[in-house]
Amino acid sequence: MGALHAGHVSLIEAARRECDCVAVSIFVNPAQFGDPSDLAAYPRDLDADLDVSRRAGVDVIFAPSVAEMFPQGSLVTAVVPGSLAAVLEGRCRPGHFTGVATVVAKLLSLAGTCRAYFGEKDFQQLAVVSRLVTDLDLDVAVVGCPTVRERDGLAMSSRNGRLSAGERRAATALWRALRTGRELVAAGVSSGDKVSAAMVGVLSAEPLVHTDYAVVADPESLQGVSDIAGEVRLLIGARIGTVRLIDNVSALPPAVGNRARSSDTVDPVEARRVRLSPMRGRT
Repeated sequence: MGALHAGHVSLIEAARRECDCVAVSIFVNPAQFGDPSDLAAYPRDLDADLDVSRRAGVDVIFAPSVAEMFPQGSLVTAVVPGSLAAVLEGRCRPGHFTGVATVVAKLLSLAGTCRAYFGEKDFQQLAVVSRLVTDLDLDVAVVGCPTVRERDGLAMSSRNGRLSAGERRAATALWRALRTGRELVAAGVSSGDKVSAAMVGVLSAEPLVHTDYAVVADPESLQGVSDIAGEVRLLIGARIGTVRLIDNVSALPPAVGNRARSSDTVDPVEARRVRLSPMRGRT
């Protein structure tokens, strides 16, 4: 949705390494905003985005207007995602993922056979899009790429620029909470509720942070995990002033982590970096 930063550039660079032609779509999608004030405040600087894209080696830039993407105005047909979209962000932002899934389906159908690169920072979005591609049998390979962070750990986001200096400092609580949760899982704490409570405790210590959720979830279904026996995903959604931020990390219990480190194969977390759906034609 524009306001491109180093996280977006990392996706472009991954595509540049793996593809003959790299295209970037830039579109602030009104269908995924439930709050009109949030849509109005979303940062837009197309000239800067075009410059970032060109310097990163993009071949094609698609920056349509709202009228171009929705020529009939309001949609009669929409893509309504299922259970993956009903939790976490879907619960906090009703209708959000219908807007995301619909516009992504439109963009991917316009692109045709391709690889589509998404950052793991929006982990739920990556899961929804991966399932969308599989369910609709699109000729697309969805590739998930690691989150890019600031030096203090804050995940890069187009929304970070809307934080005041005090809010920006408080926002690091998200990363600190995730690290706390990951360390507990790695130390052998098997209760999802205890790990979640510890993350909430870190967030609650920052008065400017208002937590929507801090959960331990199955990385495939995104459902809450009460007994941690394998890899889990720790996910946080929080509001700082008028800005809403999300972040997540993978966490491994000691038995799984030790097996991964001692194995000659790729770490299971990294192995899932590339989430490929069936892709016919060229590879």
